[in-house]
Amino acid sequence: MSYVHGYQLQETERLTDQARTLVDLLHGDTHFPAGSRVLEAGCGVGAQTVTLARRSPLARFTAFDISNDSLAEARRRIEQARLANVELLWADLADLPFAPASFDHVFVCFVLEHLAQPGAVLATLGRLLKPGGSITVIEGDHGTVCFHPESDAARAAIACQVELQRRAGGNALIGRTLQPLLRDAGFADVRVSPRMVYADASRPSWVDGFTRKTFNAMIEGVRAPALAAGLATAEGFDAGLRDLQRTAEADGVFCYTFFKAVGRRLNTSTDPR
Repeated sequence: MSYVHGYQLQETERLTDQARTLVDLLHGDTHFPAGSRVLEAGCGVGAQTVTLARRSPLARFTAFDISNDSLAEARRRIEQARLANVELLWADLADLPFAPASFDHVFVCFVLEHLAQPGAVLATLGRLLKPGGSITVIEGDHGTVCFHPESDAARAAIACQVELQRRAGGNALIGRTLQPLLRDAGFADVRVSPRMVYADASRPSWVDGFTRKTFNAMIEGVRAPALAAGLATAEGFDAGLRDLQRTAEADGVFCYTFFKAVGRRLNTSTDPR
């Protein structure tokens, strides 16, 4: 797994802004029953973990990540929030230390987009679920971006991020594929719901929290690697950034769609492979 956005302070701040802005849109219907064991795969800096644990205070969460720096930040956040229902662990998706059928639910958010073989990882996570257990997966899709004023330069800058992620083994367009991915990994009753972000001057918190601080900040963050890879010139990329920033002005509009999928493990005869 290669995290194309990096682990710098700016990325931690971007993830925090993203989680804060999207909390109701993505997690308003995410709740886990009292006493259930929930595994969060790839928790990163804990931006989603805090929300999950607060919204289901009687569930028990095990959250893991491969980055020690991210785990340290997640631990700080968990302690600051005074949450006693979260256990943080270092673990690698390629070699998980958990016993089969040891969790009631699995939660995966903004992880599959960075994986070369997301289907195989989903199948592995499925084997950790008890029969009848559920999986929740949330991913974005950069192909759903639309904005006003329209700009070829802005679309070219976004395309740089998509290509960098592809070269790193990931897929920034993965949101649209969640239903077949989960189905092919052996999950049943897969349901996908699109969650659209719409930001214009009548919704200033979305303009600031998502357009400026989440999406535009993400594209700005890949400027150096995009130039180093020869995907853009400095002049062209900067023109794209200016046009993206223009969508956050008084007459600008920005839209983006996330996809939230929920599936279920049936029984041992229908184990995810």
